[in-house]
Amino acid sequence: MNIESHPLQPFLPENARVLMLGSFPPQQKRWCMDFYYPNFQNDMWRIIGTVFFADRDYFVDTVARTFRKEQIVAFLKEKGIALYDTATMVRRLQDNASDKFLEVVEPTDVEGLLHQLPLCKAVVTTGQKATDTLCALFQVRQPALGHFASFVFEQKEMRLYRMPSSSRAYPLSVEKKAGHYAAMFRELGILD
Repeated sequence: MNIESHPLQPFLPENARVLMLGSFPPQQKRWCMDFYYPNFQNDMWRIIGTVFFADRDYFVDTVARTFRKEQIVAFLKEKGIALYDTATMVRRLQDNASDKFLEVVEPTDVEGLLHQLPLCKAVVTTGQKATDTLCALFQVRQPALGHFASFVFEQKEMRLYRMPSSSRAYPLSVEKKAGHYAAMFRELGILD
């Protein structure tokens, strides 16, 4: 089985107050854009559209069956939201994007990412494998879904939020997932 390296660079706006981490992107044959959460079946950008604009299709080009990357990037920079994943190299044990069939070969240097984000006050995981990885790294108890656990990173109090997966395989509606994300963004002062 081949080892895959992460195909994207970390997205780290200077003003980032939040670092959102998934596990690893799907295979490129499933991408509709060259950015994070690129599978048109993934609901992350529908969740974010629902949370911030009360419109699940705000970032969706339904005719072209893609997401509006430029609009997404501008929004993330404005709000101070950074993105990456918890693995930089993986082996796929099956021909899909499921976390349970991903073997992490090389975990991401999350501490290195946080060093580049001096304003960051929270790390957000968007799936179980990402949550497990971060809890082990920071030696923090696993928070309940939609909640956070506090940890200290270089004498700075931080939060680790565990959010529902944006995968359609995760059994919650977009609206219910958006409710969890909205509460988290409100607690962090990113959503009014």
